[in-house]
Amino acid sequence: MDEREALARIAAGLPAAGDDAAVVDGLVLTTDMLHERADFPAGTSRYTAGWRAVGASLSDVAAMGAEAVAAVAIYGAPTFDPDELDAFLKGARSVCRAVGAEYVGGDLDDHQEFTVATTAVGETDEPVYRKGASPGEVVCVTGSLGRSAAAIRLFEAGEAERANDLFRFEPRVEAGLAVAPHATSMMDSSDGLARSLHQLAEASDCGFAVGRDALPIADVVGEVADDAEDALEMGVFFGEDFELVFTVGEDDVEDVRETAPVPVTVVGEVTDSGVEMDGEPLADRGYTHGES
Repeated sequence: MDEREALARIAAGLPAAGDDAAVVDGLVLTTDMLHERADFPAGTSRYTAGWRAVGASLSDVAAMGAEAVAAVAIYGAPTFDPDELDAFLKGARSVCRAVGAEYVGGDLDDHQEFTVATTAVGETDEPVYRKGASPGEVVCVTGSLGRSAAAIRLFEAGEAERANDLFRFEPRVEAGLAVAPHATSMMDSSDGLARSLHQLAEASDCGFAVGRDALPIADVVGEVADDAEDALEMGVFFGEDFELVFTVGEDDVEDVRETAPVPVTVVGEVTDSGVEMDGEPLADRGYTHGES
């Protein structure tokens, strides 16, 4: 089985598992695991690793339209270097503060590869799921796409400082809270916009038609991409941007834009079936966890 098949098999027997996070009595719970080989390129600081690892779980909380409460992490490494450990904790605490949550600890373990497992907790009485989109609505994204892909290029080019800055995304918790009262479906774009659209379409039994020119590709992508097609690849398929992808009624878009703390872009509309870009099928591919 690939990752998606394995997750579907698990979820089939766990009705409370939810989508981006599980929901139990008003609590939103989510967990993630990141590895040095697959998730932290050479040049990633331990501060950035702490921020990004905990931020990934906080992004799942945001995708449910929940308020972030707290996070913990398991830190596994071949050795426990005090400076690296201090930097990791500083990053974890900083990303929590950025979204109004608290980093409350975790565990340490010897491991042959630097590995982090994180868990975040949120609260909401009205979670937003992936199921609920209907034809006639519009599909939107927060922020911009392609930052993480651009960061990888910069790490490879030896521009570690700039790459680390791009890698430290802010989980869209505040935006999720603003969007939640209006959204009919929502998830984060950790696996890429294309795959997110396919996952929303599958959950909602609908389709999407998006326009290439409408996509909010980050400016930095144009600086590092080889050409326009490479830029599209970075913005649509690479993933790991942790923006929100959601559907709303067209009449609600302005209300969302007025309350969301980040730009909200309408990238297309909900249709009866199929996922297309500019009238052509959009491939169902994106980030796969565990691949280096």
